[in-house]
Amino acid sequence: MVEAFHTARELGLMSCHVCGQLARAPDGANHHLRCPRCGTPMHMRKRASLSTTWALIIAAILLYVPANLLPMMVTASLLGSQEDTIMSGVVFLWQSGSWPLAAVVFFASVMVPLLKILALIYLAASAQRRSRHYLVQRTRLYRLVEFVGRWSMLDIYVITILVALVQFQGLATIQAGPAAVAFGAVVVVTMFAAMSFDPRLIWDPLTDSALRRPDHD
Repeated sequence: MVEAFHTARELGLMSCHVCGQLARAPDGANHHLRCPRCGTPMHMRKRASLSTTWALIIAAILLYVPANLLPMMVTASLLGSQEDTIMSGVVFLWQSGSWPLAAVVFFASVMVPLLKILALIYLAASAQRRSRHYLVQRTRLYRLVEFVGRWSMLDIYVITILVALVQFQGLATIQAGPAAVAFGAVVVVTMFAAMSFDPRLIWDPLTDSALRRPDHD
């Protein structure tokens, strides 16, 4: 006997994203309902989830370009001043023999933001196309994007430590370049994009296409 499954949406139930309280939508309404416990507005799905996610993805792409092309760090000493981008720093570390650190900086500062943007594009596009393929894998990908979002500020941490150490010794002055602002904005915007994306949209095509099957003995 194959058991039929039902989702909360099919049963007219909504979950409060603040306190987790379940409530039944009156007459199948999708809005104008407040949590009976904490008073938070409740919705079957996040409002304008895909359009908000797309807008944030486009903003992240536009910020990713100056984050990699503009100087990340400006160093001034008695010998002159020097401006370093992310890639020039990676090349310097590689040529100086610190190839493990160069690999870490390249992966965390260049590849991770790029892969996050590509993953968000894939998730948003597949949800918009209402694809039924790789549902579990796409859900795991979304969880991974959410998890790595907070660990993508390696360059900012390195600059902060260098500024403190160098200025303490009085050898030179190090300042964060304009790319630091753009890079930090990329991290924040991609985090907001992941937060605005509703992962339940991944599974909606299964229930919206009348795929309910009767029980079989």
